[in-house]
Amino acid sequence: MDDIVEQAMRKWPNVPHCYGWLGLDARGAWRMRDEQTQRQNLLGDKIMHAALVGFINRNYKADEQGCWYFQNGPQRVYVDLELTPYIAHTDPALGFVLQTGEAMTDIEAVMLTDKGSLLLIAPGQVAAIDDRDLAQALAALRLDGKIASDDALLAWMENPSDQGSLTWQPAETAIAVSHIATSNIATHFGFVSKPRQP
Repeated sequence: MDDIVEQAMRKWPNVPHCYGWLGLDARGAWRMRDEQTQRQNLLGDKIMHAALVGFINRNYKADEQGCWYFQNGPQRVYVDLELTPYIAHTDPALGFVLQTGEAMTDIEAVMLTDKGSLLLIAPGQVAAIDDRDLAQALAALRLDGKIASDDALLAWMENPSDQGSLTWQPAETAIAVSHIATSNIATHFGFVSKPRQP
């Protein structure tokens, strides 16, 4: 967390929290959501200002209830998550990098959703792979040890128990892939997709 943020929190400890105005989309972009956007349940305008994006990334955390927020000085700005708290992008040097700029290491589990999203799980992190990087990530999937065709993956997504053993092998290690319904992601991982004022 930035020093200036910690100083502001000490100076103004009781600033009301903000809900619904900031979102994280499924490609890892921060979105500003005004009142009309919120009423229409839209993603909102993509935040393009590099310094502001960096500030949000450095001060992005979760509370004890699994609600993710950006600490904006003394105020918590809670984040509406389109898919997961983190979005991973492929990186030629680091493998996978989160939207915060942090390298995603120690991947210990992989899940494929009913809608074709690939989730990477590491200690304290769950990240969906940006759909623009999905083809590269899906190429590492193996069904019963063989490269999985598109048709085979679709069949597995519909009925994983009858389609064989799916693994993800981006390097020398193989990680078993499990199935999850998109609607169950937040509950399974203990986060709140749309935090609202109690």
